[in-house]
Amino acid sequence: MEGVAALQATTVAGADLEASFEDFVASHRERARRLAWRLVGGDDAAAEDVTQEALAKAFRGLQSFRGEASLSTWFYRILVRQAHSYRRWRAVRETWHGLWEGDAPDPAPQAHGDPALRRRIARALETLTTPQRDAFVLVHLEGWTVRETAEILGKAEGTVKSHLHRALRSLRRQLGDLAGDEGDGR
Repeated sequence: MEGVAALQATTVAGADLEASFEDFVASHRERARRLAWRLVGGDDAAAEDVTQEALAKAFRGLQSFRGEASLSTWFYRILVRQAHSYRRWRAVRETWHGLWEGDAPDPAPQAHGDPALRRRIARALETLTTPQRDAFVLVHLEGWTVRETAEILGKAEGTVKSHLHRALRSLRRQLGDLAGDEGDGR
């Protein structure tokens, strides 16, 4: 009898978790796609693929979710890892295709903003190390706190602050001329 009650309780808890996850997806899907877009370098199709794969992995892993972190922190850690995986494989594919096809043409310019400026900023972000880029995107572009970013990345807050400092220093050095008279050259 106890085994049946435990099984029923597990089934109910699993159903509640699935319902919570569905609510989470409904309220966070666009933010997740936007974060993926930024982490993969502004490619809409890749961002959608990364988001879908992260959502699928999270759904498949719901039963292993222990509740030690919030559902959002747990999911965004999966999303960041999926974006890293995508970027690694994209680099391999580009290298492979470059060996056979030569340099690929630039993708079509973005619809909003100065395309040259957007490419310059994207190139500056690409020069950052992966931990620096992740910390910068999560804190400065997505609005997460340093503490939340540390949880998402699985790093200490001090480490995230260090990555942020280095990222900002690098971006200031590369893009300092854009600030005009406002820049302090640090």
